[in-house]
Amino acid sequence: MHPDKPTTRSSRHWLGVSRSCGRGRRGGFTFIELLVTVVLIGAIMPVAMRSIGLCTRLAGESRRQMEAASLGKAKLTELIVTGEWQDGNQRGQFEKDWPGYEWSMTVTNWTDASVRQLELTVSWRSVGRQRGVTLSTLMYPEGS
Repeated sequence: MHPDKPTTRSSRHWLGVSRSCGRGRRGGFTFIELLVTVVLIGAIMPVAMRSIGLCTRLAGESRRQMEAASLGKAKLTELIVTGEWQDGNQRGQFEKDWPGYEWSMTVTNWTDASVRQLELTVSWRSVGRQRGVTLSTLMYPEGS
């Protein structure tokens, strides 16, 4: 044995790393790496676009529900303050300021005959279906 040479393999060689690792290879990507990247992007993009579309539609629907609730609250307050709720069931639209929204109110007896239940529903069409928000309150008729 020669004293300058170790009797065992060097730790670099043992771990599978050779001194020439990285030499002779140019920087950049291989065609296979680029092809795999393009295929992955092609698979992920349609799912991402569908998710964005769904989020946009849900945000629009949420906005319409909040608008309907606000319109319903204002209309119900108006009917109570003016006393028009005592005229019975009614329906209407929110003029040209809020196109597409309609309202209807029903007045029914509650469990106690001296109390009336008012239900005001604001409705609109969205994605081909009728949607609505209903607000309800109890009132004592005048003279009760």
